[in-house]
Formats: sequence, structure tokens, C-alpha cells
Amino acid sequence: MIQTNTFATPSLTPILATERIHSLDVLRGIVLCGILLMNITMFGLYGSYADPTVSGGDTGFNLFSWYANNMLFEGTMRALFSLLFGVGMFILLERLDKKGAGISGADVYFRRIIWLLIFGLIHGYLLLWTGEILYDYAIMGFLVYSFRNLTPKKLVGAAIVLILMGTTWSFFEYKSKVAFTEMVSVATELQDQGKEITWDQKDAIHQWETIQRERSPEFVEEFNSKMHGGYFALVAHLAPYNFKSDTFYFYRYNLWDILSMMLLGIAFFKWKLLSAEKTYRFYLFMAAAGYLVGLSINYYESELIMNSNFSLLAFSKANITYDFGRVGMAIGHIGIIMIFCKSPYWGWLKKSLGAVGKMALTNYIMHSIICMFVFTGVGFSLFGKLQRYELLYVVFSIWIFQLIVSPIWLRYFHFGPLEWLWRNLSYNKSHAFRK
Repeated sequence: MIQTNTFATPSLTPILATERIHSLDVLRGIVLCGILLMNITMFGLYGSYADPTVSGGDTGFNLFSWYANNMLFEGTMRALFSLLFGVGMFILLERLDKKGAGISGADVYFRRIIWLLIFGLIHGYLLLWTGEILYDYAIMGFLVYSFRNLTPKKLVGAAIVLILMGTTWSFFEYKSKVAFTEMVSVATELQDQGKEITWDQKDAIHQWETIQRERSPEFVEEFNSKMHGGYFALVAHLAPYNFKSDTFYFYRYNLWDILSMMLLGIAFFKWKLLSAEKTYRFYLFMAAAGYLVGLSINYYESELIMNSNFSLLAFSKANITYDFGRVGMAIGHIGIIMIFCKSPYWGWLKKSLGAVGKMALTNYIMHSIICMFVFTGVGFSLFGKLQRYELLYVVFSIWIFQLIVSPIWLRYFHFGPLEWLWRNLSYNKSHAFRK
């Protein structure tokens, strides 16, 4: 008798519309809008993402815009985006395991993240987005696979360990910068007195001059003019920034920044916190506790930075507590959004946000394509020409466009165009596109 391997031909298909968790789609849609709110400063201004004194204005509405973002959204939208990617990876693996996919399921998963890595490289280098994060998510996806079967408590424990590792690095980095600024101060004083200084002191002065030069109006103007160049000149101009993002920033920040939130997301999903199944009281407590921690830390950091006139040391010191503030705010936001999802009101808005969330990859890449035409020399060359608060007009316009177009698109198609392509490449077969 010939025995059949029940794992040889499982039905491996993307998740059906009826299987989707609506609260996750709504949360993803809200977070995607929040991601643009934070990214727009990098799309439209040089060096002003964290420091409004570099460009875009640092008084009036411009300063208020920076302060509000720093209090409510800085790091938090990225944290939630990472959390949701971790959840998405876990859901995919869980479904494949339940279907008995075995090694075929692993093939689907790893093809999926390899193609995500390729999408990320294209997005960064060819679509000119130096804040690209899909590449980082793909790399972290290789690590997430090994954590997927841990209990929620162990996942939270691993996330806390990662966050503490990043915090420890930030602490010693701050101490190093204190020593650096003291060396610069002493070396400058000796130099002004005509005294001999050491090679280390000369190197410190050179580093300090480089930092100041890259904040100068002349450098900003030069950078702005390059952003108004042609497409291939822009690719060459931004390639070093993308390379630094994929190398130095990856190992310095993203392991603790991204992987910790992916693991936390899987734990929250296993605890059913993200499916709007808990009571209103539970989510209200979750929001209150999260905001109490997050807003307290973010207020301390914002005041520290402002009172020091946006100094290098203030940013470095604020970075020590940064992760605790953003995690607290992320938990608070989840509580409020789950209450919104449970509410019987605003059904039309939830439907639109859910559609934006279902097309998250397409809409995320669309941000970069639209902003490339709005800000660079490929289109209208508005880079560096708008004040910080004026960038919000672009944000609101894209929000309205995607909230209207996404549900209309999904009325006629099963997936967003990039979601469809990604699924075909992941499963190695073509799926129905039009309904």
C-alpha cells in the first residue's frame, strides 16, 4: 500500500476577507496615517525631523507642530507599525501551521520576507525614501520566526531585554558625548590661547565642526538644491544616506527598536488585546496607564530638549528614556483605538481606515511616490520651500485621498496592487485580482 503524505499538498492561499480581523485593519490604517505624519518632515525638509532649528521654522505653529509630534507620535507610530508587522508575520505562520503546511509553510514565509527585503531596497534607493523600513522588517522577520511559539510572558520578557539593551547603549553613548563636548570645549579654549593641542583634541574639533557645518544655512541650501535635481542625480545623492540607514542605523537602533515591538505585538495578539475582544473598562485602563507613562516621559524629554535650545547633549540624554515613552504611548493608543473599534459609531470612518489598512503596503509606498513628485526635482521641487506646519497640508491631502480611494479600490479588487504582487511572489502562484 502506498501512503500519502498529508503535508505534501496543503491548500496554501492568502487570508480570505472573511478571516480578517477588522480591528487590526483599522489599527493598521490609523498607524499608516500616523507614519506619514511623522515621515513628512523628512520628505520635505533637511535635518528637521528631530531638530526644528535646522530648517522649516522653530517658532509659532512650527514649534507647536514639533512639540505636539514629540509628545504624541514620535517613535510611537513606528512602534505600532513594527508591532503590526510582527502580528502579520505570526498570523501567516499560524495559518500555515494549522493547514499542516510543514516545510512548505516555511518556504512561503521566507519567500515573503525575502521579497519584502527586495521591495525595501527598491523603495529606498529607487523611490528615494531615506527613512525606508521594509528592509529592516524583512531582516527582523528572519529572527521573528524562531520566537513565534513562545508564550506571551516570554515574548514580553524578550522585548524588555531588547529595550534595556538599547537603553544601556544610549546611556553610555550619552556619557561618551558628554566627554566629547568637554574635550571640544577644552581644546577650543587652548587653541584660542595659541597653545598646542593633542591629535585627539584636533580630531574632536574636526568632528564638532562637521556637525555644525551640516546644520548651517549654507549646507541646508546646498542640500535643498540637490533635491531639486533630476531623478538619476537624486538616486546618486541619496544613496549614501540609504546605505547608512541600512548599515549603521540598523545595528545601532533597529534591533531594539523594531524586534522588541514585533515580539510585543505577537504577545498582545496572543492575549487578544488587538482584536477588540476585551471590555471597554479594560481598554480605558490600558489607555490611561499607557498615557500616564508615555506622556510623563515625553514631557520630560520635550522640555529637556527645548530648554537646552535643541543641543546635541539634550537629544542624547533624552534618548536614554526614549523607548519607555514611546512604548507607553503605543499602549495608550492601542487602548483608545480598540475602544473606537468596539464603538457602534463612526462605521463609515472605520470602514475607510480598515480599507487603508488592508492596502498598507500599497499605501505606504504610495506616500513615497506622491512625495517624490511633490518635493523633488522629479516633480514640483518643493523640498525645503514649505514651513514645518505647511507640510501638514500635504499630509491631510494624502490622508483624504487614500481614505476615499482605498475602499473604492477594494470594492472591485481582492487586494491592493502591491499586496497582490507580494502574495503571488510569496506563494509562487497567481491569485485572483478582480472580484
